[in-house]
Amino acid sequence: MKKHKAIRFFMILNVLCIQITFLTMIIKEKYDSNIYVALLSLLLITLTMFGNKYLDLHHDEYSYEKIAVIIWVPIGAIVCYILNINLGLGSVLSASIVGTLASFIPKLKKQSIYLKNLPPAIYCGAFVGMSSVQITPSIYFVIAAGILAGLFFMISKNLFLGVGGKLGTIAFTGVIMVSLMYWLSL
Repeated sequence: MKKHKAIRFFMILNVLCIQITFLTMIIKEKYDSNIYVALLSLLLITLTMFGNKYLDLHHDEYSYEKIAVIIWVPIGAIVCYILNINLGLGSVLSASIVGTLASFIPKLKKQSIYLKNLPPAIYCGAFVGMSSVQITPSIYFVIAAGILAGLFFMISKNLFLGVGGKLGTIAFTGVIMVSLMYWLSL
């Protein structure tokens, strides 16, 4: 039980820290040009942080996504990256192609619970693969970010329920963490 609570706390803290850092950088950039936008953004961040405890965003039970499902996160990332960078389709079109194709997977066998769980995992990977070549310089970087995003996808099954942008936030967290590791290794 304590292990599950620690994993949940780590995931929430990780997402919160990355989002606050990202939003702080946006505020810093906007602060140079418009003080009112910066103050309004700071107010919204504060309300979001304290509003979390009044919303029912998490189940009390602890369950994790199966490894057989999360292996599709890096696969979605690789396919989207290849469409985006190697074929030059662009990030939005590449992610939409991957997401659309993934949405048809459950139709292959309508009774399969496993196939019904694949589209969100693949689409989460597509968000990883959308990154520009300046952020994700190689396919190995995308694979690492996809694997890390897959791990976050696995442990966040019962977290942030009903919150829009969960898959994008998971992908963003995976890319940012691998970018940080890459930057620290230089």
